[in-house]
Amino acid sequence: MLNSADERKGIPTDAKQQASARAVASAPGAAEKSGYSLGMSIQARRPLLVFFLLLTALLAWLPQLDIVAKERVDAGLKRALISFATARTLNGVVSTLQETTLSFQPMGVGVTTAPGQVLDPINDLIEQFSSLMLGATVSFGLQKALLAIGAQPTVKACIAVALLAAALAVAWRGQMPRFARLVLTALLLIRFAVPVAALGSDAVFHAFLKDDYQASQQGLALSAGDMHGLVTDARQQASAAAPPSLADRFKQAIKLPDIGAFAEQIKQSAEQAINHLIQLIVVFLLQTLVVPLLLLWLMIAAARAILGSAATAGWAPPKQAAIR
Repeated sequence: MLNSADERKGIPTDAKQQASARAVASAPGAAEKSGYSLGMSIQARRPLLVFFLLLTALLAWLPQLDIVAKERVDAGLKRALISFATARTLNGVVSTLQETTLSFQPMGVGVTTAPGQVLDPINDLIEQFSSLMLGATVSFGLQKALLAIGAQPTVKACIAVALLAAALAVAWRGQMPRFARLVLTALLLIRFAVPVAALGSDAVFHAFLKDDYQASQQGLALSAGDMHGLVTDARQQASAAAPPSLADRFKQAIKLPDIGAFAEQIKQSAEQAINHLIQLIVVFLLQTLVVPLLLLWLMIAAARAILGSAATAGWAPPKQAAIR
């Protein structure tokens, strides 16, 4: 049937249809909407997906991944234990200071002071830091256990077989069922999540956090030693026997520490220790919580993206209808 306007212009309907089809085909995005270019791009990804699955099956058997990851986890566990021991030592010094009362008797006049009263904030922070370090040591210990499980030959064999089966399914059938993709994603995370998280967090530590950790760890130990030394010196001077002569007693009173200056020194040492504790908290939170969780999220997203393409890797472009 001819359109009245076309009939008046003398343009056949078939010629109009052919012109319209050519215009649609040449429009931007028309090839993608028709499915042909999309099918070609998906078909081009099939060999890459098969290569990725075969390479991952090979990597699952490599022992170097487990060996290096275990070394990094052991190093992190050692750092956590050292910091935990330093915090417990500092906690003991602070507790001793809080229970200490120094009595001075210059010229026979008694002076009593309790320097540990200014240490309540740092004592609370040390308790929280000790809990964090206990959690960090548990985290590193759990990573070691998971690394040992993932390094078992049985686990490696199951993962390798699953990867090979997935590669064959993609190569022959062109796709994998949804359930198979979910199982394969879980197996990949079991095998590679902990090693990659351990290596990644250790790399972040050495690149950005190592200097801060060393400075804070040394500063925390020095603060604990300074506070312990201040109290020890004050105790020795306070408990010294009174000299027999009045002149010697006057000299001893001059040598006794100033109470205000003594308390200020303890306060400064406590503030420095608080700064070091906060820095160490940041370091271990990043290494044992933030960075591993971020890497785990990235691995899950990557696995879903790569394996998700297997669902459409065998999709064939629809045949174009002949235009007459």
